[in-house]
Amino acid sequence: MESMLNKLKSTVTKVTADVTSAVMGNPVTREFEVGRHIASGGPGMCWRIYNGTKKSTKQEVAVFVFDKKMIDKYQKFEKDQIIDSLKRGVQQLTRLRHPRLLTVQHPLEESRDCLAFCTEPVFASLSNVLGQWDNLPSPVPNDIKEYKLYDVETKYGLLQISEGLSFLHSGVKMVHGNLCPENIILNKSGAWKIMGFDFSISSTNPSDAEPKYTCKEWEPNLPPLCLPNPEYLAPEYILSVSCDSASDMYSLGVVMHAIFNEGKPVFQVNKHDIFKSFSRQLDQLSSMSPALLNKIPDDVREHVKMLLSVTPNVRPDADQMTKIPFFDDVGAVTLQYFDSLFQRDNLQKSQFYKGLPKVLPKLPKRVVVYRILPALTSEFVNPDMVPFVLPNVLLIAEECTKEEYVRLILPDLSPVFKQQEPIQASNMILLIFLQKMDLLLTKTPPEDIKNSVLPMVYRALEAPSVQIQELCLNIIPTFANLIDYPSMKNSLIPRIKSACLQTSSLAVRVNSLVCLGKILEYLDKWYVIDEILPFLQQIPSREPAVLMGILGIYKCTFSHKKLGIPKEHLATKSLPHLVSLSIDNNLNLNQFNSFMVVIRDMLSRMENEHKTKLEQLHVMQEQQRSINITNPGNQSEETKSPPSSGNQIDDIFGSTGVNGKENGSAAAATSQPNRMSLTLEEKQRLAKEQEQAAKLRSQQPLAPQTLKPATTTNSQTKDLTSSLLNNMTSLNSLSLANTARPAPVQGTTISAFPSSSPMVGPMGAPVSNGFNPPMGFHAGGMGMGIRPTGPGLYGGMATTTSTPNFGALTQNQAPIGQTNKSPDLSALDNLFTPNKPKVTLNQMGPTAAPGPNTPWLNQFGSAQNAQTQMQGATVGMGGVPSGFGMQANPFFSPQNFSQPAAAPSMNQSGIKHSASVNNDLKDLFG
Repeated sequence: MESMLNKLKSTVTKVTADVTSAVMGNPVTREFEVGRHIASGGPGMCWRIYNGTKKSTKQEVAVFVFDKKMIDKYQKFEKDQIIDSLKRGVQQLTRLRHPRLLTVQHPLEESRDCLAFCTEPVFASLSNVLGQWDNLPSPVPNDIKEYKLYDVETKYGLLQISEGLSFLHSGVKMVHGNLCPENIILNKSGAWKIMGFDFSISSTNPSDAEPKYTCKEWEPNLPPLCLPNPEYLAPEYILSVSCDSASDMYSLGVVMHAIFNEGKPVFQVNKHDIFKSFSRQLDQLSSMSPALLNKIPDDVREHVKMLLSVTPNVRPDADQMTKIPFFDDVGAVTLQYFDSLFQRDNLQKSQFYKGLPKVLPKLPKRVVVYRILPALTSEFVNPDMVPFVLPNVLLIAEECTKEEYVRLILPDLSPVFKQQEPIQASNMILLIFLQKMDLLLTKTPPEDIKNSVLPMVYRALEAPSVQIQELCLNIIPTFANLIDYPSMKNSLIPRIKSACLQTSSLAVRVNSLVCLGKILEYLDKWYVIDEILPFLQQIPSREPAVLMGILGIYKCTFSHKKLGIPKEHLATKSLPHLVSLSIDNNLNLNQFNSFMVVIRDMLSRMENEHKTKLEQLHVMQEQQRSINITNPGNQSEETKSPPSSGNQIDDIFGSTGVNGKENGSAAAATSQPNRMSLTLEEKQRLAKEQEQAAKLRSQQPLAPQTLKPATTTNSQTKDLTSSLLNNMTSLNSLSLANTARPAPVQGTTISAFPSSSPMVGPMGAPVSNGFNPPMGFHAGGMGMGIRPTGPGLYGGMATTTSTPNFGALTQNQAPIGQTNKSPDLSALDNLFTPNKPKVTLNQMGPTAAPGPNTPWLNQFGSAQNAQTQMQGATVGMGGVPSGFGMQANPFFSPQNFSQPAAAPSMNQSGIKHSASVNNDLKDLFG
């Protein structure tokens, strides 16, 4: 490992030393930073090419360096000839400006050790690409070693060289004189450029006359760098010492042959006897063998044969070569169009960019990324063209790696993310970005997502265009998993909620709900309960689609294993909201059924959870009571005190009294049935039986008992309480019937009306129905107030706000050992008369008499009456409607609906929960 590090260190040191020594003292280093050695080119491959940057602007350049050490073997006058030739070529190139000629960024500078000048960024020379690696760094860079020309690159490259020659021949009346692969440079974008004007010849005639070129005689004794490459020279150069523009066309033919033959020219030239070599070459060209051109493509073979003709007049000129069918390739034409875009107006550009996506897949990736992409991104400075260019850029980005995307595309996209002018173009840009959002979020680094991509999404949600808002809401769920949670919670969700509440478009509102429903799984439970569910109650409209969207969010939250809704929230917020929405007149039958399925599921879970909790609480209370009975010394003074009215109420409704204190009396626990296990109906019946027993006891003198009077502010209540409590002492010993009735069993239903059948008293003695004093004074005696409602509003459930029906007691009781004289109830009348409730108009309507067989259901009258009572019911304690009981609630008793015929059909249809859930989700989220 250490040896490898040392080798790497020595290599880096050597390269740095070479670069330093190559340009040390040259004025070019004042303005440019010189990087690594990347290629070679020029006459005899004498120029080393380095990458570099301009210090002031950080602009990328290529630095061409000629090290004078290469010519140390020559005599001084030969050195001077070589230097002068190289200087001349660079100076000529600097004066010429054309897209097909290599662009010089900084003119030639000379120092004691080298010559140097700077050009546009360069990849390599055509000679390097074709396998000639002279004057290259060691080892040869992999990007050059593995470089293979694609057909489209070859075609368009040759077209570019032809266009460059056409400019030289027709535009400036010049012959290049040394066109060969080493003088053709591939820039960083892949374009082919001409350089090496060391042996160029300008016309001696005026510009308006026929050009005439003077050629120098070949001098074999000059150094090779002072002579053109003989393998690419036309025969007339050597044999007749003449040249014109057709001589360059011969050179082009040899270049084309070399490209299709692995860099080999048509003939190998013996430089020591060049005249003999050219004479032999002339004979071979006169009778050219077909095998000589067999590797040339068929559609250009004849043109290459004409270019290699011995007779200059037969050779096509440069302008004619640009028009041959070989260059009519779709890729070559596309690249050519890009090079002439600066000449087009916006309409022509837009038409071209619209058709470009069909062409891009047919081109090699290297050509697309390094040739087409820079041309596209350069159009971002034109805001009107961005909507036409952007789809092509994103199409290219899909084929790029993440590293290529970040390096080549993202820097140019960042300003486009923030573009807001002009408005029409900005809206189109938003739509395009939204359609490719998954690409952006996948390849863009997190920091750029937060700073550039997500702000654009937020802007789309707040856009005035409904189409943009809809599209944004539709695609947000597709990339929600790529958004970090703080951004979603603090920025994205609030904007979705705002769009839903403030829009006037039904589509936006529904899509907002659907979007929220789809991204619930990425949120935490309490954020949904605290922020999403309360928001549903703020939605102002009640269209069916909106209602089903609300239902969908409730259902997803309720059924999701990670989320869920607590039973307290179900009881106080979710169910009341859903119930109110379910009876909206806009819903059809299927939609109403969907609401009912969710409501029933919620009720069922709430019931199961709360019942389990109460059962566990009951077990704990029974265990505590057993401990108190086993260790009576541990009982508090309060539990040892005589039972009060609150304790007697505990005996009826459970072990917890009005004030929430547990009754620990062992006597009460042993003498009373297990009241904790009684149902509400049983408790109601027991209360009414004790009410009637108290009535009967008041008709005969009873032995006085000493009891602590209940404390109250109402004097009449105090007197009556004392009177009724005194009567309870002898109540257990009074026999009112001959047959005993067993105690009610837990879970059974007891009629709400007084029964004529005998029943068992608290101590086991048979008693008839009577008024229970503790029950009667739960409201008055304990300061809770009496607020009666219409008949049957509570569904027959015993509550502390109901007024006892004293008339029923006198009608049903039978004289047992007493006179038939009606008892004096003036004390009770005086007590309850001032608090008589107001009767609403709905309660004054006729009420059907209770049936003999079903007193529990029939006490509510007709179905229409029951519904009317629910609507007219006053609100009781806690804000709960007084009429919302188990039997008065239409969702538990379908026969109570205002349309009796529709309810049975709903029950008979047997709605399947799973099918409803699936259909609902399908309706909601497509």
